[in-house]
Amino acid sequence: MKTIIIAIILGFAAAQDSNYARNNYHEDRQNSPTDERRGSLTTTPIPILHWNKQQEHDGTYKTSYETGNNIIAEESGYIKKVGEGEEQGEALVQQGSFSYTSPEGKLITIHYTADETGFHATGDHIPTPPPVSEEIQKGLDLIFAGIRQQEEADAREAAQKLQQQPLNQQIDRRDNYDRKFRK
Repeated sequence: MKTIIIAIILGFAAAQDSNYARNNYHEDRQNSPTDERRGSLTTTPIPILHWNKQQEHDGTYKTSYETGNNIIAEESGYIKKVGEGEEQGEALVQQGSFSYTSPEGKLITIHYTADETGFHATGDHIPTPPPVSEEIQKGLDLIFAGIRQQEEADAREAAQKLQQQPLNQQIDRRDNYDRKFRK
């Protein structure tokens, strides 16, 4: 008996939710622009005023466009070799800019580059970090100087090991030569 009562209550609640959703849907449809013939939402098309794209066989390109709502963009790119040896590869390097008018009426312009180091954007509206204080910069300089000195010491030690290694290899080769031909 309890199961039947719970099922009736849940069914009633589901019906109420369904009616609420249906009524809100019709209200939203009445308050939005519609195409009377099809009963669907309409959009205002934005014309493309200018479009240009140049693509070369080596991967370089240039493109630009302008729309009827004052969006202007231009970009160029090329393929760059990165890395060395087996790790050598190619990266697409892009640079360009785009601008548009914000809802507040302010012109927003972004300049950017994108390469093997990532995407880097600049613009007057993009926040910038505060400058590093002189004391902190001195500390960072000392840390980097210590790191640089350690790297140089490691490189000198590795070079000394390499200088000693060829002599040992030459001696070993001579010993092998003597064994082969002096029998």
